Amino acid sequence: MGLLAAIGVPGAAGGQSVVVGETALGAVGVLARADFWGAEAGLARRVGQSRIALAAAGGEQGGAAAMRVELRAQFLLLPPARTAVGYYAGLGLAVAEAVRRHGGAYLTAVVGVETAVWHARGVYAELGLGGGVRMAAGVRWRRVPAWWP
Repeated sequence: MGLLAAIGVPGAAGGQSVVVGETALGAVGVLARADFWGAEAGLARRVGQSRIALAAAGGEQGGAAAMRVELRAQFLLLPPARTAVGYYAGLGLAVAEAVRRHGGAYLTAVVGVETAVWHARGVYAELGLGGGVRMAAGVRWRRVPAWWP
């Protein structure tokens, strides 16, 4: 994350970087040989058009308790307008474990859309690959700097 902080994009207030902290809560499903369905919580740090996101999900897979943890680097196409929709794509790693099943580690790829990227709260939807076809949707809360317009 230190690397992301070092590549901050100059902001509106005298060259400061726009650093946004994010938390998320949503639902996730992975369609595979044994489908995974669950609830997901995440933390992220956004610097300029880059975001590092960590998400953990708990749920069920094949009738047994399961969990999935993902770490992703994402590139965001940030809109200039505060009310516009933003798009993003990312790559990362996921680790999945389930009771009575062998776990696995996967490379992941994701594309997503989110609303109100410069507001304190917005919704998101994602579609990706990694251990199956992954779908997620939820709410994202942001800590946008007070100096940002």
